[in-house]
Amino acid sequence: MSEPKPLLAPLRAASSEPRLWKGGVFAVDTWHTVADDAALPIDAPAIISLKRWRAERSMLAASRHVLGVRIDPVDVIDFATDDLARLALIALVFPKFTDGRAYSTARRVREQWGFKGEVRATGDVLLDQLPLMLRAGFDAFEITNAATIAALEHGVIPAVSHVYQRSVTADATGWRSRRMAAV
Repeated sequence: MSEPKPLLAPLRAASSEPRLWKGGVFAVDTWHTVADDAALPIDAPAIISLKRWRAERSMLAASRHVLGVRIDPVDVIDFATDDLARLALIALVFPKFTDGRAYSTARRVREQWGFKGEVRATGDVLLDQLPLMLRAGFDAFEITNAATIAALEHGVIPAVSHVYQRSVTADATGWRSRRMAAV
């Protein structure tokens, strides 16, 4: 007996041009992602790969370029040797929404290494992930999912009412802090 044919073909996620969501609104993205073999823009901030940063760090650090680094999930970073404190932005890639390695990286960048610049989520960023990403230390989101963009344009922002871990921000609204306050 053969497998039955599906009634409908699976839907693919609709995507659009990337839009930057930051501070609760869509903003103009002034950053330019630059390939490893391309020249840096003269008067615009540039996002380069971690590989390029490591190879050209001494030259780039001496230049006047405002730089950010793109970190893929497979990249292993060392805050001391990679000198990420010199950067204005760290872009953490979500290759698909089920890959959560960038959450841990964002939290480490903020809490363990004290990074004060912009931490941007890029790639497959969905609406339901935004509250958790904010708690992990992200403060900017490069969104391509059309449904997420439409929801944010209409002011739909999901909320997480109960959490177990504390946020990297100063708020102490975690389950444990509320329970401790009640004791």
